[in-house]
Amino acid sequence: MPGMVLFGRRWAIASDDLVFPGAFELFFRVAWWIGILVLYLKQKGKLNCVGGALLNSYLIVLIILLAVIICVVSAVVYVSMKGTICNPGPRKSMPKLVYIRLALFLPEMVWASLGAAWIADSGVQCDKTVVNAIIATVIVSWIIIASTVVTIIIVFDPLGGKMSPYSTSSTDPLDTNDSSQLLNGLKTAARSVWETRIKLMCCCIGKDDHTRVAFSSTAELFSTYFSDTDLVPSDIAAGLTLLHQQQDRKRKDLEEIVNHSLVAPQESDLDSELENCHHYIQFAAAAYGWPLYIYTNPFTGFCRIGGDCCRNRTAEYEFIGGDHLSCHFGSILQTTGLQYRDFIHISFHDKVFELPFLVALDHRKETIVVALRGTMSLQDILTDLSAESESLNLECEVQDCFAHKGISQAAKYVYQRLINDGILSQAFSIAPEYRLVVVGHSLGAGAASLLAIMLRNSYPEVKCYAFSPPRGLLSKSLSEYSKSFIVSLVLGKDVIPRLSVTNLEDLKRRILRVIAYCNKPKYKILLHGCWYELFGGDPDNFPTELEGGNQVDLTQPLLGEQSLLIHGSASYNVFDESPRESPTRYTHLYPPGRIIHLVEDDSSGRSYCCSTSRYSAKWATEAEFSKILIGPKMLTDHMPDILIRALDSVVSERATCISCPTQGDFNTNII
Repeated sequence: MPGMVLFGRRWAIASDDLVFPGAFELFFRVAWWIGILVLYLKQKGKLNCVGGALLNSYLIVLIILLAVIICVVSAVVYVSMKGTICNPGPRKSMPKLVYIRLALFLPEMVWASLGAAWIADSGVQCDKTVVNAIIATVIVSWIIIASTVVTIIIVFDPLGGKMSPYSTSSTDPLDTNDSSQLLNGLKTAARSVWETRIKLMCCCIGKDDHTRVAFSSTAELFSTYFSDTDLVPSDIAAGLTLLHQQQDRKRKDLEEIVNHSLVAPQESDLDSELENCHHYIQFAAAAYGWPLYIYTNPFTGFCRIGGDCCRNRTAEYEFIGGDHLSCHFGSILQTTGLQYRDFIHISFHDKVFELPFLVALDHRKETIVVALRGTMSLQDILTDLSAESESLNLECEVQDCFAHKGISQAAKYVYQRLINDGILSQAFSIAPEYRLVVVGHSLGAGAASLLAIMLRNSYPEVKCYAFSPPRGLLSKSLSEYSKSFIVSLVLGKDVIPRLSVTNLEDLKRRILRVIAYCNKPKYKILLHGCWYELFGGDPDNFPTELEGGNQVDLTQPLLGEQSLLIHGSASYNVFDESPRESPTRYTHLYPPGRIIHLVEDDSSGRSYCCSTSRYSAKWATEAEFSKILIGPKMLTDHMPDILIRALDSVVSERATCISCPTQGDFNTNII
């Protein structure tokens, strides 16, 4: 539900968020109260000592104070469990209970201070057991007080003072004449707050022009996405949980349905392209340097590259044009299996819009490989988040050439290094008959795709293999143009190939809709969601839609989807199933090239560390990645080591079963 309004401002916590923290405090307080009561009953005869009367009074008042706090916390938990996310009527007494609970911190602080003063008094000469118990009590009291202060800081919303009128007003903000002015003012304030947050988080990466532009772009993105909804973080978590179960339920209903409109093209080169992906993904992994190598080889990695970390290879580094290689070079040699003389250039220079990359001679495939590193630093994250579109000046007959700004800037940087510094000229002077291949993973995949497009005019035979590229990368015309020379590889439910501003807006709309029509309290949603994510189950066992019989149980008319918007957002229509056009800064962007999708054969189960997932490969269409899918593997499927293992298994299985029918004879689009 909307965030609670306390002390005249909105906070990033809802009235139904206090079940779990309240239950934890209640358990702790009851155990503490029982322990103090037992201590007092057993030791009260030993308090006839110097200072014992003060300690006796301290324990009696503490027992009474803890009993009052237990009663108030019990009421908070009970009230917080009532209603649903969008039916806060049964919880209307929550602000008063919170005020009472906060007021009880004052006597608790006073009594904890007095307890500390009494214990510190050298005149107290009582039994050590009693004194130690009271010392522990004082310490626990101050720990709880400090935890409360930290919690208040966490749930503090800098925009709460500006947003509270929307939360408390009973009128529909869509009907007010000045809604647009309020919207613009709130967005401006949100942009300023996000920019300040980003600058604090990235205070160590410099303040050049590119960094300042990235700060502004990232703040604009966050303020645009988050400023028009009145949701707290737990609402989003509950919405994602419900969407995952809804998604699995729809998959179950559509298992026998063949959607012919989205059938991927039956192309005969799937095996050859899989083999190429299997070969070139090692270069994309090598571009990450020693961190990924140590991560994937935690026990033997240091032993294998330790000698290269300590060895002085200045002459060799100068030959390949490297800078700041340290342990990177050893890990690159181990990952690719090449010799140092096969490398033309290695750069780990890392700034906003400037990616590390390497250029090597691959004699096995007779290619010159350019590999770009994916996201691994704050600078890379800022490059990712500079998500507005940018026009490209390309020497090709393609209309509407625009792409993701941050990634296109990174591709331009590598292009200028390759051309202006003569790196590619040097490579082709050594191996003029070789072909050019550009590869990368994640951010590196997006930059590699754009780099291949930029190089295509000078190198018509260029090929690109993009591993887990972001969806929001190319305009529609550029995406179609790239299909002749770019192949993308996507694993399972990987979120990045489905990630774009348009898809995020769609995800937000789906979250608003599913929580607006959910008839379960939030704590039940989260508990069931944790069980479902860990152990699976039948998604039909937890209905998420209001049924006619359940509506009579509501004590207040259900808040509609529109009421979760703090003002009249132009991006949403309650009666429309699809989001409206994104803001002009964030146009619709698409993934690069043809797409190979590695699909988990049994995606309904839960895979653990001791189990092995089975995957099949098929050609896919970009429409299959038009929605963000929720699941426990949506993040892990993006990891390069997971992708490499899945690709290894698919290639080896297809190699031992040449006569197997091609996967991908049908496809269903799950939403």
